[in-house]
Amino acid sequence: MLDYGRGMLSDPPGATLFEALIVPHRSLSAKGLRLVAAGFAACFGLIALRFWLLGAWPVVGFSVLEIGAAVALLYVNARRARASELVLLGSETLRVIRIDPNGRRQERALPVAWLRIALEERAGRIPRLILRSRAGQTEIASALGEDQKRDLAKALRDALHHAHNPRFDNPQLRDG
Repeated sequence: MLDYGRGMLSDPPGATLFEALIVPHRSLSAKGLRLVAAGFAACFGLIALRFWLLGAWPVVGFSVLEIGAAVALLYVNARRARASELVLLGSETLRVIRIDPNGRRQERALPVAWLRIALEERAGRIPRLILRSRAGQTEIASALGEDQKRDLAKALRDALHHAHNPRFDNPQLRDG
């Protein structure tokens, strides 16, 4: 289990109390992606060859387009996996740093004093995880599934509670 700092007196003012890195789940490695693309190309190629031998040679052109479209969609899917989102809770602000697939970085800071974490339930869909503050609101963790969003919301609420209600550790007051 991770310890998020819990607002101890020894923490410096700019210390990070909670950190979560969110990346989209992709089950294929780069090698697996190449194998799947090669498999698609081989299947579509065999279909095209069959139609060529039957005399329906115009089908070959459409098969080439299908191969190109399938490989392009696999590439787009793999490219989106490069995106990430970093949630950093400090003693005064919560920062959300997003990096898109092209490497561009966006950062949003919300003050912790008025921060609220909400799961917006939507019928038949995955709930949205919203951070609300006087400075506005922002959705986070859109790449996560329902269970992961609920776990993140709970962990973030706990860390926020500890940031709002620090427990001071004074050795002189300990029993012992």
